[in-house]
Amino acid sequence: MHTYDVDLYADDTILEPYGHYRAIRDLGPAVFLPKHDLWCLARYEEVRAALREYNTFSSAQGVAANDVINTQSLGNTITTDPPEHNKMRRVIKGPLAAPALAPIAPAIEEEAERLVDRLMRQKSFDGITECAQHLPVTIVSKIVGLPEGGRANMLRWASATFDALGTMNERGREALPHIQELHRYCTDEDTLAGLSSDGWAAAIWRAADDGRVPHWKCPAMMRDYVSPSLDTTILATGSLLWLFGRFPEQWEMVRSDESLIAGAINEAIRLESPIRGFTRVSTRELSYDDEAIPSGARFLLLYASANRDERKWRDPETFDVKRDARDHLGFGFGPHVCVGMHLAKLEITALVKAFARRVGRFELGEPRRATNNVLRGFARLPITVH
Repeated sequence: MHTYDVDLYADDTILEPYGHYRAIRDLGPAVFLPKHDLWCLARYEEVRAALREYNTFSSAQGVAANDVINTQSLGNTITTDPPEHNKMRRVIKGPLAAPALAPIAPAIEEEAERLVDRLMRQKSFDGITECAQHLPVTIVSKIVGLPEGGRANMLRWASATFDALGTMNERGREALPHIQELHRYCTDEDTLAGLSSDGWAAAIWRAADDGRVPHWKCPAMMRDYVSPSLDTTILATGSLLWLFGRFPEQWEMVRSDESLIAGAINEAIRLESPIRGFTRVSTRELSYDDEAIPSGARFLLLYASANRDERKWRDPETFDVKRDARDHLGFGFGPHVCVGMHLAKLEITALVKAFARRVGRFELGEPRRATNNVLRGFARLPITVH
């Protein structure tokens, strides 16, 4: 049995994970993590196959790395398998499909222009709180249509949700009250009465009225708009700006050729995956390197490791905006692929285009990494633009 006896959710591992991911990949296609009682898939082909094969790697018993959340979150969109998952996903995905986003694209682009104009006047700013957070918080939170109190707490609730999807360490335990608060908010009569009639959240309840989903699932489906729609976009944006600052020659290529923006976004998400990975439970006995793994085993699928797998990528630790990284796993893959990826790309593209017309160089200050059980990115990213 290949084993790797390291706490993947410890602070030092979260801050410097890639050496550990490489060690796991080198050990074999499936590696047991005794600290977490998990099997881990860290290579690209194995992770991609597991994400595709939902009949073998099921989400229906939860996708967290702990039993507390896995027993509380069953029935959410992320914790169901097809065909039930498909019914819920069609409702959630409706306003997030690329054609449906076309009407709001001009508003996002105009807001990005206003934001970059303001940041250029400042010259120096925090790339996370003053830049990367702006479009998701000001645009997306309003489109979801939550009452004001909900919009004010979305970032805190989202961060806690991802902390709780890791192991139940101190961070996971501290996240639980915030998640309970979010649950109460999404079931509160005042919240439901205050939903914007043309918002995405209200549309979920109309879908239930039409019989497309059960009413009892609507609060959990509302949470799908709160948690995934913010942090992943924010952290991916921050990582992209950080990479442009570290590799000015890559930024120069992008600002000289806007057709490279899409590739740069995919490359940043590949290299600095905002979500390290979720778990699945096997529905049958599996074999890796002649190691029999029984049915019912829980597997951690490490997207962030797969995206740096030397077996898949040439020079995987190099940031190359001309690389074709469209098949990265940063948004997942298969039936559970990130439903908000088109919105995330729309927001980041608008921001990069606005910067490309004004900024010759990003000068980085001393960044501070966020410590979250599942998310990777920056809590603070000082930038001066030239």
